Amino acid sequence: MCGIFGILCPSRKDVAKHTYFALYSLQHRGQESCGIAATDGTSLMIQRSMGLVSSAFSERELQELYGYAALGHVRYSTTGRPSIENAQPLKMRYKGGTFALAHNGNIVNIKELREQVYSLGISPYTSSDTELMGHLIARNFQDDFKTTLANVCKGFIGAYSLVFLTEEEIYAVRDPWGFRPLCMGSYEDGFVVSSETCAFDIIGAKFIREISPGEMVRIHRNGYEVDQILEPQGNFLCSFEYIYFARPDSVVMGKRLYEVRKRFGELLAEESPVDADIVVSVPDSGTPAAIGFAQRCKIPFNEVFIKNRYVGRTFIQPTKELRERGVRLKLNPISELVRGKRVVVVDDSIVRGTTSKEIVKMLWECEPKEIHFRVSSPMVSHPCFYGIDTASRGELLASKMDIEQIREFLGVNSLAYLSRKSTIEAIGIEYPCLACFGADYPTYIPSEEVREKYALEKNEKW
Repeated sequence: MCGIFGILCPSRKDVAKHTYFALYSLQHRGQESCGIAATDGTSLMIQRSMGLVSSAFSERELQELYGYAALGHVRYSTTGRPSIENAQPLKMRYKGGTFALAHNGNIVNIKELREQVYSLGISPYTSSDTELMGHLIARNFQDDFKTTLANVCKGFIGAYSLVFLTEEEIYAVRDPWGFRPLCMGSYEDGFVVSSETCAFDIIGAKFIREISPGEMVRIHRNGYEVDQILEPQGNFLCSFEYIYFARPDSVVMGKRLYEVRKRFGELLAEESPVDADIVVSVPDSGTPAAIGFAQRCKIPFNEVFIKNRYVGRTFIQPTKELRERGVRLKLNPISELVRGKRVVVVDDSIVRGTTSKEIVKMLWECEPKEIHFRVSSPMVSHPCFYGIDTASRGELLASKMDIEQIREFLGVNSLAYLSRKSTIEAIGIEYPCLACFGADYPTYIPSEEVREKYALEKNEKW
C-alpha cells in the first residue's frame, strides 16, 4: 500500500504545498518515506525523505519546489526495503526529457521485468518494482505517453496505479484489474488525481470520477483526456481497501467507506450475535463496524480503548517487534468501563494475530467477566501478491489454525468472523479481490513467488 497524489493548476505556482497537505491526508497509506516532485514547465525538481510527511518538508523546501504541477507519494514497502533510494517519486530520463513516477501496488512478474531491464544494459539502483517499470517505460518510449504506456504496461502483471509528472503534464494509469483505487477531481483551473478522495477534501478539490481499470488520464494546461489503453480484466478492487486501508471518510466506487464498515458490523451481528453488556472497538479502523454491531444487537457501545494519536498504524509497521510494542504504545483501556462485564471486542481483521492477542491480554487485565471477539472480515488465510505486507502463509494465523484454535490462542470466550458472502454484499461490487480470504487470485502468479509465499513449509507442495 502507498498513497499517490498529482495536481496540475496553471494559475498557481505553489502546488507543492497543496501536495504536502494532500499527502498528510494520505499518511495512513504509508509511513516509511515520502516525496514530492514539482515542475515549472521547464525543469523537474524532487524532494524525498524517510519518515512522516510532517517532518519531511520544511517551509523553505516547499518554496523551492516551485511550479504549477506536482506529484507526491507516501510509501509502505512490499517490494524493496525501506530506504531513501526506494523512496518515491523516482526520477527518470527518457528521450522526451525527464519524468517523475509514483506507484501504488505490487508487480508479481518482477523477475521477468528485472531480466528485461538487465538486457537493456541497465543495473537498477533500487530494489523496488517501481524502478523496473520506470526503466522499461523510459527505454521503450515511442511518440507519446499514451502509445508507450499502452504497449509497455501490457507486460506488467499485478497491481499498479501509476502517476507520471513530466516537465509539462501529468499522466495517470490504472491496471486492467483495478486492484488499487485511483480517482480524479478538479481544483480551480486545474485537475488532481489521488489514491483516495480524502486528499481532495483537504485542499478543496471536487471529485469528478474514478479512473477505471485500464484507463489513462492525461492532464495538461488546457484540460484532460481519458483513454482506454488496456483491455479491462474486471473490477477486482482490493477488499482490504474497504476493510482497513482507506480512510473511512473516503468515497470508493460511490460508497462512503464509513457506511460500508458500519454495514460489515451489522451483517456480523446478524451472523454471529452474542449476549453481552458492552461492545468496544479496536480504534480506529474497527470503530464503524463496532457501532454497526452494537446497534444491530442493541448492546451499548463505548470507547474503552484510548488511542495515542502520535503512534502510527501497527499493522503496517515493518517488523514483528515494532508491531507488538506499538499496540501498547497506541492503545490503553479504561478498566472501569469493562470490569465485571461481558465484553464484545470488534476489530476489522486478524492477520498475524499480534495486535489481537495483545488487545485481549490488556482487556483481561481490566477484569471483565467475559470477552467475545468479533471480526468484521473473513479469515485471512492466504498471502497477498498485490501490495499488502503478508509475506508468507506461515505468518498468517488463519493458515495454521482453525477458528477454535484461534479462539484458544487469543484467550477469548467466543470468536466469529464475517462471511465472504456478507463481505461482498456490504462492498457492493460483484468481484472484489478476495484472494487473501482463500478465493482465487485474479492474475497469474509466477510459481517461484507461490512457492516462497504460499507454502507453509519450504518443502510443501501446492
